[in-house]
Amino acid sequence: MLRELSIKDFAIIDQLQIPFKEGLTVLTGETGAGKSIIIDAIQLLAGGRGSVEFVRHGAKKASLEGLFTIDNLKHPVYKIAESYGVEIDEEMIILHRTISHSGKSICRVNGSLVTLAILKEFGRVLIDIHTQHETQSLMNQELHIDLLDLFDQEGIGQALLEYQDMYRQWKIIKDRLMHLQTNEQQIIQRLDLLTFQLNELQQAELVPDEDVELNEEREKLSHAEKIYAGVTEAYKALSTEQRANDWLAMAQTSLLDASEFDTGLAEVKNTYMEAFYMIEDVTYQLRDYLDQFEFNPERLNFIEARLNELHRLMRKYGTSVNDMLEYQAKISDEIDQLEDRDGSLTRLKKEVEDKVRDAALEAEHLHDLRIKAKEAIEIAIRQELADLYLEKADFQVEITKKQDLSQLREDYIDQVKIAPNGNDHVQFLLSTNPGEPIKPLNKVASGGELSRIMLALKKIFAKHQGMTSVIFDEVDTGVSGRVAQAIAEKIGSIADGSQVLCITHLPQVAAMADTHILIEKQQTDHHTYTTVTELALEQRTDELARMMTGKEITDTSRAHALSLIDYATDYKKQRD
Repeated sequence: MLRELSIKDFAIIDQLQIPFKEGLTVLTGETGAGKSIIIDAIQLLAGGRGSVEFVRHGAKKASLEGLFTIDNLKHPVYKIAESYGVEIDEEMIILHRTISHSGKSICRVNGSLVTLAILKEFGRVLIDIHTQHETQSLMNQELHIDLLDLFDQEGIGQALLEYQDMYRQWKIIKDRLMHLQTNEQQIIQRLDLLTFQLNELQQAELVPDEDVELNEEREKLSHAEKIYAGVTEAYKALSTEQRANDWLAMAQTSLLDASEFDTGLAEVKNTYMEAFYMIEDVTYQLRDYLDQFEFNPERLNFIEARLNELHRLMRKYGTSVNDMLEYQAKISDEIDQLEDRDGSLTRLKKEVEDKVRDAALEAEHLHDLRIKAKEAIEIAIRQELADLYLEKADFQVEITKKQDLSQLREDYIDQVKIAPNGNDHVQFLLSTNPGEPIKPLNKVASGGELSRIMLALKKIFAKHQGMTSVIFDEVDTGVSGRVAQAIAEKIGSIADGSQVLCITHLPQVAAMADTHILIEKQQTDHHTYTTVTELALEQRTDELARMMTGKEITDTSRAHALSLIDYATDYKKQRD
């Protein structure tokens, strides 16, 4: 859920920090006070399109920041964060966006810089915003198939995963086939290039880790004089007359003589003897090293020349000899495939046919599962519409096949165009009044009816979509009376499974709030700014009364407001 929103120098808001709670939070206030500006800020924080017009007059930039808590470790935001290397600590996500007066945006998620597109991916799974002018995914026909699959995750989910795995395999092999079927001249040019590269690499006679070993040997030969001088000095210090070994031998004799008369020296003597023989052995090794030491300037010249050649090749084929050997093997396989183009085409065509048949069978299975889910979702949504006094409305889910995949012929396989989510086209259809033809959802209904339809759909899909926060911006426009009360109850029920923020002008909706926030615009001689106040019970009563009558609050309107709050309290208790 959205825990806190911070806004600075945004439109008429100079600085606001708004804490949010669980359940239904209602935002009310006079028109122009800044209610929708707060929703605009959340929308931009979720990756919406920005504009320099949002930067407060006289400010250099507008800053937005939202703190979200995600206690469900299976929430899709965790997978998105992992894919972009964003760390989530203590189940908290902070979205940040700055819009400069030049129009540039800077976006961050948990302190990591991200693109606007990536910010939008996070926002897409955290916030679902509905306004009186748009209803986002619910009105987007292309996403109806995803909503249907979400409705029956248990039945469709696993089958969809299996199909998508087959689809990916088919797509990879089909892409390889299309690559081979490209223009003959391009293939010949590609073959010539690869043959030249392979010959160049083969003539170099590369050896695994050769560059590493040559660099080590060059380092040794380049410092041969220092190495020889150092070993010589060490050997002389140990072995020449009156040097270390003579004194060590003298100490050995003295310690042996003393240990004959004191057994307590035995351990010291043994330790010393081990050390003495080790140093003596090191002396012999240094002598042998000097006897065998050989400096070959020609070898150093050869190494330099060889490394230069390897570096020349690395600029074209890899950053190391091992990378170049890997590339050599890769292009050798591609050359074999291009030279055996006809055979490769035949094999790949057969693989494509096999994969598309497997995918087509699974797509048919998906279609059958969606047909089974269709009736359940239709019944559920019709019931929700009835609760909103659209009991005569007819809601249907239309599922049609894009292609007939039941019997694939050899000459038809190349024409198959299955999609990542199967072979079905899904759209939601509605008729709001008896006798009216059923039509696609986005072509039906008045403003008030559209609000109720959207709420019915949202009630069904909110828990399946896993949204952290659902936001309604004046979606109750154009309704009144018993419909207004039904909408209030429906919004309240959506808040059972999600945090809901709602801007409203309906006292019935405001009365249903768990938290009521008043947005007001304040003015001085040279300054206009917005304030936010969480209302206590008595203040809520006055605000609801004002919403009913306008500026003048009467005893009657206050009594009516109190009765609305009491009714909402009783309704929520019964629902619990």
